[in-house]
Amino acid sequence: MLELTQRHTAAFQQRLRDAGIALALLSDQDSIAYLAGFWGYLGVEFGRPTLLLVPQEGAPTVITPLLESDMVSRMTWVDDVRPWEDAGSARWEQVLARALDEAGAPPAVESAKLPPLVSAFLSDRFPGTPLADAGPVLGAQRMLKSAEEISIMRQAGQVGIAMVEAGKAALAEGVPEYEVALAIIAGGTRKAAGFLSDAGWDAFVSPTAHNLQVLHSGVDTCMVHRRSNVRRLQRGDPVYMCFCNMINFKQYKLGFDREFFIGEASEARARVYETTVAAQLAALSVIRPGVAAEEPALAANEVYRGAGFAPGYRTGRAIGVSFLEAPELKEGDRTPLQAGMTFAVDGGITVAGEFGGRVGDSIVVTDDGFDYLTPYPKDLCIV
Repeated sequence: MLELTQRHTAAFQQRLRDAGIALALLSDQDSIAYLAGFWGYLGVEFGRPTLLLVPQEGAPTVITPLLESDMVSRMTWVDDVRPWEDAGSARWEQVLARALDEAGAPPAVESAKLPPLVSAFLSDRFPGTPLADAGPVLGAQRMLKSAEEISIMRQAGQVGIAMVEAGKAALAEGVPEYEVALAIIAGGTRKAAGFLSDAGWDAFVSPTAHNLQVLHSGVDTCMVHRRSNVRRLQRGDPVYMCFCNMINFKQYKLGFDREFFIGEASEARARVYETTVAAQLAALSVIRPGVAAEEPALAANEVYRGAGFAPGYRTGRAIGVSFLEAPELKEGDRTPLQAGMTFAVDGGITVAGEFGGRVGDSIVVTDDGFDYLTPYPKDLCIV
């Protein structure tokens, strides 16, 4: 894995040279993981930024809190790890200032992801100097996944499938939603653990599925992103499970959604759900290299409108080390699709106050179409 991130950095440095950028300062944890192979647990939300300086030539520098520095040094391939302290003369501002002095150039930043804390420091440090935006440079690189990255994402897909199978097995009348969520966490964790060892870089990868499970039932399926609560499942309930903030294996995130029905499904709800699946399949059917990113969304929207429903949201988003990458499968995004791009592709209809039909998969664009990263049935399923 560290060799992969070293290659990412070398490719990024070439892109910096091509763009005429002497130095990039990265503060986004996903970008840092992509390039340096590590991530922390106490971030800028605690007032503790971790930063990565990447020159167009030479070795990168990591600036990280002292209490994280031992773990970071063991996780990353970057040799120059500079710890900082919360008080005194070794605060992060002083450590960063010295590193910038050594570099001798104002840094480019990821403008859309720069925390206010770091932005304020740079404004004081370089008053009146507009900083270049390295975000598009790195974003263009991250659009295309290597074979090694796709292999990791396929494992992440297996983790997601283990989650949905565990959740489905827990469904029954009278079961509270949170018990289904607990089953999902256990199923995904055990599957992820099977891909890991307790040695080397793997030892820093926790298999434990985390984040609050998006799971709801009955008429609350209209809400899309409600978390599980103590409601007990009833006969006829739809149960929606979204794993988009749960699947995070070796820092690669997928999108994946499934919906089931307890005991029976009304004719009206079955029609909505089947239209949802048809719209998603229509989107998938046009995915191939050269197609504009908006085309899958336009195909799905045609199905929605033909069945009498209004499109509700985008049809998909690029995925990778971040939950949201570029491009997006939505009207207006004309980015040409290329083999090696990876997407979460969704279908969704909301009937206000009654029902929400949902389905979602992660896919990789291939030379002649696409391949599922989450190959799992999506036919209407009554448990």
